Amino acid sequence: MSIISNNISKAIEILNQDDLVAIPTETVYGLAGNIYSESAIRKIFALKQRPLFNPLIVHIKSIEQLPELAREIPEKARRLAEAFWPGPLTFVLKKQPRVPDLVTAGKDSVAIRIPNHPVALALLEALDFPLAAPSANPFGCISPTSAAHVAAYFPDSLKMVLEGGDCKNGIESTIVGFENGTPVLYRLGSISVEDIEAVIGAIEVKNKKEVAPDAPGMLSRHYAPRTPTFLTDDVAAFIQAYPAKKIGLLLFKSRIEHPAVHAQEILSEAGSLAEATANLYAAMHRLDKLGLDMIVAERFPDHDLGMSINDRLERATKK
Repeated sequence: MSIISNNISKAIEILNQDDLVAIPTETVYGLAGNIYSESAIRKIFALKQRPLFNPLIVHIKSIEQLPELAREIPEKARRLAEAFWPGPLTFVLKKQPRVPDLVTAGKDSVAIRIPNHPVALALLEALDFPLAAPSANPFGCISPTSAAHVAAYFPDSLKMVLEGGDCKNGIESTIVGFENGTPVLYRLGSISVEDIEAVIGAIEVKNKKEVAPDAPGMLSRHYAPRTPTFLTDDVAAFIQAYPAKKIGLLLFKSRIEHPAVHAQEILSEAGSLAEATANLYAAMHRLDKLGLDMIVAERFPDHDLGMSINDRLERATKK
């Protein structure tokens, strides 16, 4: 029996019982639970096999809810919220005492966003508590952008995946924090650095941290297929060295013909970085199912959302 359902009432019932539901957002599907339920939060970490030192993102229903969870809201955060909320922007802010340390990995800050998805917002509106909702996949694996991706990961250990269609943005939220009042970008994501800077001016990018990460998604090995994956500036030259291998390609806009190439995914024939971003994880999932010897990914133009795609590909290919 499929665990995929569009029954929001059932999802509310499960979440009110301190259990978990996978929910759609505009970025990726999240593994959601009540932030005030220690039982639910521990289930998230256990089901994902996620280290407890890696904090979770809290999802709220409106900007009016923000002061319940955050005790300091810088002016630049307010300006960014006005520009991008609801949407794929997460803030790391000083937390209110009521936010459990388990959610924040013991830090004095909490990651918060308002998802821009009608199903997620309807669900949050019906609940009396915010939801922690990291990506609904085992830790380190490719993030899910469809209900089917989630169900394939957790066919027997998750009660329900709330159907919400394919995720329109396709990669995780951009994460911005504040250090001594200065904005810092902790994770590249669905909103580009250029778009952030258009609102608040220059921002420092601090995108990776292995020990006690300041925000979710900062670990270097992440978002990875099971198939060995390689990132290169010159795909055609790279595959020449592996004539006997069964190779899959992950490309921006143009095909490459070679006898060793058994499959290829073109992320945007039109050359749109936004379209490529939306298609990235779904393409990685498809290639990962084919029993290939390797996946070879093309490095993207390193600007705008190309920076975010390169970030995900670099983490997918870290050994």
